[in-house]
Amino acid sequence: MQRIHRSAPQCPHCGFAMQDLDAHYGAGEVRMRRLSDSAGVLRLKERKKVEKWFDQFEATFPELFFSVYFGALDERSNIRQFGLWLLNRGAFEDVDLSRPNDGGVLLVVDVNSKAAFIASGYLLDVYLKEEDTFRALSKAHPHFLQGNYFRALKSIMGNISGSLRKRSRQANRNPEKYQRLIGQSQQDMGDILQRIRSGKDEATKDLSRRPAVDENHLQQHVQ
Repeated sequence: MQRIHRSAPQCPHCGFAMQDLDAHYGAGEVRMRRLSDSAGVLRLKERKKVEKWFDQFEATFPELFFSVYFGALDERSNIRQFGLWLLNRGAFEDVDLSRPNDGGVLLVVDVNSKAAFIASGYLLDVYLKEEDTFRALSKAHPHFLQGNYFRALKSIMGNISGSLRKRSRQANRNPEKYQRLIGQSQQDMGDILQRIRSGKDEATKDLSRRPAVDENHLQQHVQ
């Protein structure tokens, strides 16, 4: 939870490094879709509705995309670390190349423990706060306890979209404030973090979505 330069090989505070997760889950890209339901918790009719929700999200936020992974993590897996790894290594087949993973929001749900975690890319750093994701997960908590993952996802997407719309209005009213915030983040983490719109094209140039690992390989690690 500490700020570090994005190109740092490891966290200077705790020693955490992506290489540790690569050693556990795999270093190659993971071929997946926006909706990855390896746990089979959604019915066909629900899956079709979820796909429409994703399309609506992308229509509302042209630089971003939303995705979800329903799976069964083993006892060794930390859902927060796994979510960060998956957002970094995911090669989303149904996401346009104009939307880099840095603009992604990924919900990871462990159906064994009914735990959930939301990871977001660096382009959202000043627009989506930890309190926003905590609030979204808290409101969906009763649905998770009941095993109603469809309603939980609907609740979370609604709350995340609301938070982003709110920040968008704030940024339009006070663009100087958000420019300062973005500048501070860039100073803290280096010049890789960009504003959502101005950084989209450059981020896309660096994005490689050539799949190296399919979802079956992923499940071998997490189930």
